[in-house]
Amino acid sequence: MDIQKIIGDLVSKLTGNNDLIAKFTKDPLSIVKNLLGIDLDPSQLAEVVKGVTGKLGLPGDIGKEATGILGKIKSLFGGK
Repeated sequence: MDIQKIIGDLVSKLTGNNDLIAKFTKDPLSIVKNLLGIDLDPSQLAEVVKGVTGKLGLPGDIGKEATGILGKIKSLFGGK
C-alpha cells in the first residue's frame, strides 16, 4: 500500500474544506477511515495521520493523540 499516495489524496480532499479539517482535528482516525473507504492497520493509520497533519501544518498534538488512541486499541486486541 502506498502510504505517500494515501497522504496526498487525503491532503487534497481536506485542503480548503474547513469543515473537514475541523473534524479531522477533533477525530482524525474516523475522518481518515471515512475519506479513504478502506481499513488500514493501526501503524499505517498512525503514519497517515502524522503525514496529513504535517502537510496541512496542523498542530502536532493531533498525530500524538492518534498514536495514543491506536496504542490503546492495539492493546485491547492483544497487540504490543
